[in-house]
Amino acid sequence: MLREIKTSLGFDLIELDHSIHGSLMPGIHKIFESGEIRFSNLVASSDCHKFSAASTEERERAVTRVFRAIDLAGQLNVPFVVLHLGKVNMPPITDRLIAMAKAGRYLSRDYVKMKINAVREREAIAPECVERVKDCLRRVIDYAASKNVRIGLEVRRDYEQIPTERELAELLQEMNSPQLGYWHDFGHSQVKENLGFIDHDEWLRAVGPRVFGCHVQDCIWPAREGQLPFTGAVDFEKLVPLLPANCLFVWKMNPNTTADAIRRSVQAWKERFGE
Repeated sequence: MLREIKTSLGFDLIELDHSIHGSLMPGIHKIFESGEIRFSNLVASSDCHKFSAASTEERERAVTRVFRAIDLAGQLNVPFVVLHLGKVNMPPITDRLIAMAKAGRYLSRDYVKMKINAVREREAIAPECVERVKDCLRRVIDYAASKNVRIGLEVRRDYEQIPTERELAELLQEMNSPQLGYWHDFGHSQVKENLGFIDHDEWLRAVGPRVFGCHVQDCIWPAREGQLPFTGAVDFEKLVPLLPANCLFVWKMNPNTTADAIRRSVQAWKERFGE
């Protein structure tokens, strides 16, 4: 599989998921040690996303799992671990707004009321959750520094998840560490723009210098992610120049996407933005 991604699809670096089945790890180590494959980044597994949990035990388990992910990154010379931080304890709102948008009720009175109520609820309960996240994150940053690994915080699609864009900016400023940066997902941010939570362009202008890498996927309005770049609503031509020159771009595709379509998308990307 790794050889196919490199030789058939044309990717020099490959993203690795920390939750990959343990039986595959010896083969991954073997192909890495042969020099045949290099990895761009490692995404911490879903069990690591509980930094915001009220339970001290859950948070400790999450931190331990992230330490293991960082260890693996160090063993495989992976420069970045992408981290999801958790969520606030509130009823999910994002999918409800998406359903209303699809039903032709986008920005209707009910839509706006639901969104405003969700924002008020989240703002009331988020600070305590974010403080728990900070306590875990400080330990992770120190551990990552000892392994020469950097941590990219990803802002997720769903509004109830941590961090929001504002929270992310505050975390980066407060932590004030070169080990910590932002991992951007074009699809997630486009969904948030489509639902009226952010301005995609404005957000990247603000956070662009702190971006380590990106998940590249397009989005068909309002929330159909996993699309090849240049096939949806994401304005890559405007957004990509806002990112650092050394930013990593990692394709994140729908599993049903064909190899030929991926190859064409990579070629189109190179024609627009270079290697």
